[in-house]
Amino acid sequence: MHDHPPFEIIGGDPALGLVILADHATNLLPEEYGRLGLPESAFSRHIAYDIGVEATVRGLCERLGAPAVLSRFSRLLIDPNRGEDDPTLIMRISDGAIVPGNHPISEAEWRRRLETYHRPYHDAVARTIAASASAGGRAPLVISLHSFTPAWKGVARPWQAAVLWDSDPRAVRPLLAELEALGLTVGDNEPYDGALRGDTMFRHCMVTGIPHALIEIRQDEIGDAAGITCWVERLAPILDRLNRREDLHEYEIFPSRTGPY
Repeated sequence: MHDHPPFEIIGGDPALGLVILADHATNLLPEEYGRLGLPESAFSRHIAYDIGVEATVRGLCERLGAPAVLSRFSRLLIDPNRGEDDPTLIMRISDGAIVPGNHPISEAEWRRRLETYHRPYHDAVARTIAASASAGGRAPLVISLHSFTPAWKGVARPWQAAVLWDSDPRAVRPLLAELEALGLTVGDNEPYDGALRGDTMFRHCMVTGIPHALIEIRQDEIGDAAGITCWVERLAPILDRLNRREDLHEYEIFPSRTGPY
C-alpha cells in the first residue's frame, strides 16, 4: 500500500440511502511528484481542485449523517471525473498553465496513475454505493458536488449554482425547483453540459439506473467559512427532502445523450 491514500470515505449511515461524492475535493499530490513542475500558486487555483467543495461536503455529511467519498489527489495528477479513455484524463495544459510533470508522459506512468489513484477512487465509490443499496434494499440517491469559477476568459458567470445531468431527470427536476425557489440564479447544464461519457455520474449512475445529480456551486459562493456554512444550510434540507422521495430510490436506466451503452 502506498503512503498517499487516493480517497477518503466519510462514514455515515448506509441505510439512509444517500451518497455524496467529491471528485475534485483536494489539491494534494504525493511527495514523489513534487509540484509537477508548477509554481505553488497553481495549487490554489481551480485547475488543481474544486475550491470550497471539501468543507461543504464535510458539513453536509455532519448535518445529514450520509456517507461520502472524497478524492485525495489533485486533478492535475489524474482527473477522477474523466473516463479512462478520455484524452483530458491527464492534462498537459490546463487553463493556460503548462504542466511540465505531465508532458511528456510515458505509457507506464499513465498506467501507474490509473492503477494507483484513479481506479482505487472509483472502486471506493462503487463500494460505498453498493453498501448503501444493500443496507437500504433500494437504489441510493447519489449527489456529486463540484465548483466552478466566477468568470471564464473574462466573462462573468451569472449562475450561483448549477445542476448538471445527462438524461435522467428524476433528481434533477426537483433539485432545480428547490434551488430556484430560494431565489438563486441556477444553471441547468450551464456553464457545462453534464453529459460526459465515462465520467463519475455516467460510470456509477447512468449505466446502473441510479437516481443522481451533479451540483456545481460558484467558487466565490463557497470561498470562505461563511459561504460554506450558508450553502450547507441551504443544501442539507433540500437533499433530505429529495432523499425522502420514494421515486428517487428506484432503478431505471435512461439512454445517454453521449450514445449507446
